Amino acid sequence: MVGIILASHGDFAKGIMQSGSMIFGEQENVQAVTLMPSEGPDEFRAKLQKAISKLDNADEVLFLVDLWGGTPFNQSNALFEEHKDKWAIVSGLNLPMLIEAYGARLSMQSAHEIAAYILKPAKDGVKVRPEELEPKEANVNSEASVKISNAGSPGKFEYVLSRIDSRLLHGQVATAWTKTVQPTRIIVVSDAVAKDNLRKSLIQQAAPPGVKAHVVPINHMIKLAKDDKHFGGQRAMLLFENPEDVLRVVEGGVPLKTINVGSMAHSTGKVQPNKVLAFNQEDIDTFNKLKKAGIDFDVRKVPSDSKGNMDEILKKAQDELNKLK
Repeated sequence: MVGIILASHGDFAKGIMQSGSMIFGEQENVQAVTLMPSEGPDEFRAKLQKAISKLDNADEVLFLVDLWGGTPFNQSNALFEEHKDKWAIVSGLNLPMLIEAYGARLSMQSAHEIAAYILKPAKDGVKVRPEELEPKEANVNSEASVKISNAGSPGKFEYVLSRIDSRLLHGQVATAWTKTVQPTRIIVVSDAVAKDNLRKSLIQQAAPPGVKAHVVPINHMIKLAKDDKHFGGQRAMLLFENPEDVLRVVEGGVPLKTINVGSMAHSTGKVQPNKVLAFNQEDIDTFNKLKKAGIDFDVRKVPSDSKGNMDEILKKAQDELNKLK
């Protein structure tokens, strides 16, 4: 796996490394190197060399630095000169760049390949509101990419991910999961959200470049699933707030096989058997109904997490609820 060195003025590299872990999960072979006010170039270079020595593979190293021409870049570049056939440097470090680099490491084996790949997502991650402040050419290109990626043809949806997440479309979904399953459409399925114009607008704005986000009521999703004329070639990611909504679409005929259980927020009357999932009795009963319907459960926040055992989680939740009675 390609090693990644994050290099910055101050603690920026450590902070963005933490942010990346929150969205994409904990990563191996990543080191953060910081230039502090009291340190000079030689000291920073020594820290770089120490960080490189901690990587599993020093043959393929990607430096992501904050500023072209600054000390972190200059010292990284000095080391790079002796390894330019394998190593690569990209400046302008931002979170979209880092997330794309993490995802690219899953399939790309060279620092050069990853460096070339992450440039466009890093630039696309820079957006502005109100949208009219964005250059007209950028707006046209963005709209064109959405139209191309969402062009329909005869056939039905392919469901690449169906996820329960009380936060719906947020960073982990828009980056880590989108990168892994590569949907052309993200569909939030919820009667409540479909009636809330503000939440609908925020969800549509949170869609990653090239992917169209929709919010639809449950009955409308059931109708869309039966449409075999307009959605051929469309890869749909379905997002649900709770298991009850999932059960309704399954009973309505939406052909789901696996549900990714990512996050269920705690509220009054619920127990929390692990850090991210909270249940009341209705939730437990609903998951048991889904299981009887032949649904499998993939319990993970992000793709890099190990899968949890849903049977064990539900049993623990039931035991905790029984104690409260």
